Amino acid sequence: MPSVQELIAKIEHEIEELPQGVLQPDTQFRQLPEWSSMHALIIIALAETEYNVTLSGNDLRSCVTVADLHRIIESRMN
Repeated sequence: MPSVQELIAKIEHEIEELPQGVLQPDTQFRQLPEWSSMHALIIIALAETEYNVTLSGNDLRSCVTVADLHRIIESRMN
């Protein structure tokens, strides 16, 4: 089960436009100026490849913060 900090590190690694340290558990990631729909696809792919968790666009839209995203991924891991 990944910690929220591990998830943040993976997201920052995958999304090169995000400066390291920008994301925090309470960051409203869709409000970041760098955020785009491409980043949503990257996060969906990251959840699948790293955690074997399928996320939908609706799942992602229901998340406000990185902690919300972490909770969904954690709840779906076996």
